[in-house]
Amino acid sequence: MTLNSRLTTPFNARTTAAEILDGVDLTGRRMIVTGGASGIGVETVRALAGAGADVTIATRNPRAADRLAEEFASDATPGTVRSAALDLADLASVDDFVAAWQGPLDVLVANAGIMAIPTRQLTAVGWELQLATNHLGHFALARGLHDNLRAATAARVVVVSSGAHLAAPFDFDDPQFERRPYDPWSAYGQSKTAEVLLAVGITRQWAADGITANALNPGYIFTNLQRHIDDDTMRAMGAMDEAGNLIEADYYKTPAQGASTTVLLAGSPLLDGVGGRYFDDNQEAEVVSGGPDATGGVAAYALDPAAADRLWAYAEKTLAAR
Repeated sequence: MTLNSRLTTPFNARTTAAEILDGVDLTGRRMIVTGGASGIGVETVRALAGAGADVTIATRNPRAADRLAEEFASDATPGTVRSAALDLADLASVDDFVAAWQGPLDVLVANAGIMAIPTRQLTAVGWELQLATNHLGHFALARGLHDNLRAATAARVVVVSSGAHLAAPFDFDDPQFERRPYDPWSAYGQSKTAEVLLAVGITRQWAADGITANALNPGYIFTNLQRHIDDDTMRAMGAMDEAGNLIEADYYKTPAQGASTTVLLAGSPLLDGVGGRYFDDNQEAEVVSGGPDATGGVAAYALDPAAADRLWAYAEKTLAAR
């Protein structure tokens, strides 16, 4: 495979997470999945542990992971599942999680996220909540776990982004919406562009340590990620009828299908040595210009090495100033 060739796989949009790992042995591999107790995170954890991995669910509510932990509590199941408290919007929580982690880490899945918060909300240190949760918290977590990732052999970081990144480049002039009018979708899209750039940045910064990172779009799936979207917006998106019933279009995926690209990047040998790329429907995505009319692919600005380096410097400076 040449540097500029797009990676293809035998899978498609309807492949499930379990099917991705059919025949793959992840025994002994230690993994963290943020937000792994709900939505596509549940199916991500189930597939990885089902292939033998030891998975830690990092979540604001560890009790929510009890059901999954019980599934893998017997000797009859190949992997293990445990949970630990982590609030990505609270850097003290991130620091506590990092301090408690001992030993190598093979895979970090940055899956947790929030979407379309209707009003501008700030964390305790004054960061816009979507940028803080989706990007800065994950940056702090990955940076804190760098030595653990380096201690593993060919560690991977998997960043769950979104097709929403196509509508919003990262605004380096006003990333926190301090001067420009706050828009929930612009804030969400920007945070998802930042997540793609995080994968590029990790690969650029840490490839010499044996660490690679890739980002992905899981597609359309009904999960609690949509909890902040009002009914009128859901209707405008064609996802709800006038009576308030959800409409699942043909292109919507099940959670197990939505988790498949995450699992591909986390556990498949097809991704050995691959980094700094963006995947959609289990294939590397076409690079496009982006903008409001873009309907698929990955925006060139989200893969821009210079932007990734600039965002890395911004995140480091922002964390240092907390």
